[in-house]
Amino acid sequence: MKRLFAACVLLFSMSVNAQDRYLVDWDTVGEETLQHLSELVKIDTSNPPGNETEAARYVEAILAAEGIDSDLYALDPERANLVARIKGNGSKRPILIMGHTDVVGVQAERWTEGPFSGLRKDGWVYGRGTLDDKDSVAAGMMVMIMLKRYGVELDRDIIFLAESGEEGTPHVGINFMVEKHWDAIDAEYCLAEGGSGILEDQGVTVVGVQTTEKMPRRATLIARGTAGHGSVPRTDNAVAAIARAVARADAWHTEMRLNGTTEAYFDRLATISEPEDAFRYQNIDNPEESDAIQQHFLENFPYHYSVLRTSVVPTIIDAGFRKNVIPSEATAMLDIRMLPDEDVEAFYAQLAEVIDDPNVEIVPESIYRPAAPPSGLDNAMFESIERVAGEIYPDAIVLPTMSTGATDMAQVRAKGVPAYGIGPIRSIAELNSGNCAHSDNERVSEDAMKDFLRFLWMTVIDVAASEQ
Repeated sequence: MKRLFAACVLLFSMSVNAQDRYLVDWDTVGEETLQHLSELVKIDTSNPPGNETEAARYVEAILAAEGIDSDLYALDPERANLVARIKGNGSKRPILIMGHTDVVGVQAERWTEGPFSGLRKDGWVYGRGTLDDKDSVAAGMMVMIMLKRYGVELDRDIIFLAESGEEGTPHVGINFMVEKHWDAIDAEYCLAEGGSGILEDQGVTVVGVQTTEKMPRRATLIARGTAGHGSVPRTDNAVAAIARAVARADAWHTEMRLNGTTEAYFDRLATISEPEDAFRYQNIDNPEESDAIQQHFLENFPYHYSVLRTSVVPTIIDAGFRKNVIPSEATAMLDIRMLPDEDVEAFYAQLAEVIDDPNVEIVPESIYRPAAPPSGLDNAMFESIERVAGEIYPDAIVLPTMSTGATDMAQVRAKGVPAYGIGPIRSIAELNSGNCAHSDNERVSEDAMKDFLRFLWMTVIDVAASEQ
């Protein structure tokens, strides 16, 4: 296999274009990547408990077979992180490729295909992690293998991190690596999850690149009152208080503001949109139009509403234990996702004013992902991503995006490393289906996975390979 793989490569000495310099049989390489993705999915790394060491050992063995050394770093022996490095000449700083090996849990009875089967069927790979985030693990591992097989001369080290604990327990994963082993992953740029694109009938029209993300800053509301018999009304009923607090928090239209990522996102999106939508995107911060535009987003495209503000979404209410008892306490969870520049303490103070009830306490969740500014759009990495996207998807526009969710790029960005999320392209039907990340029947298109590998490979070559 190794000899066959190498025979598919043709190196031209004068060109700096990745496609010209390395003529790759993408069907062969892609098939190998799909096999690895399937095998990784078969390893149940549901978090909790994680058990990511088993996946790390799989990656370790595959890399070792290619002559690539790797190291395991573990705060918990069952939850190891793997780091591998392909050395360059050191004239430029490294690139970090990152993917997490843990996945969220499943309700297996709701899946039509086995969630840990790694089934390949009708051009799809099924299973938990096919989109979040074992696709990145498989693609990153394959890029390392290709660099080694082809003997690519590099100006930069390429570092691959298969990390644990991304799904809610980063203390064993990226936090541990950043706080205790930063020297092993320190880089100039990072490539990770969080991006995607849109496939329409005419082809790929949008390539989304995650350049920033909102900060999870959840809070629990605790309403307290006097317990009593349900037949006797009370003015300090804790259930009524929590209901009022939740309603006020939910109705709060927080401040709208743009950052570098969202400003570029809407500016670029306007250039490919129908006139009515383009007008909205171009007038988001127009005082005369903004309120109506925000309401339109809220009703018709909540993602656009969310990326323009810190969002407050009630998700859990817990009150009472018997139908005829007024409880002395009721609680509610607010899933608050703050803009990267939000003043956390000042925001909680505003929330208290909105709730306006001294009997309702706001208890913030412990901060486990740091604030970090958006990654720039004017450096070698983003310019390379745009260039490569233009080669692979010539009719698409590149949109920098802000994720409303959270990733381990937050910790990397907080260390001053610009980080960019890319990922497989998906059709509109798939984006609106129940086959998404964290959902039942998670799956990835085999063709999209091959293109994702090609995108990652060409970007790394473009930014890191020595001129021939």
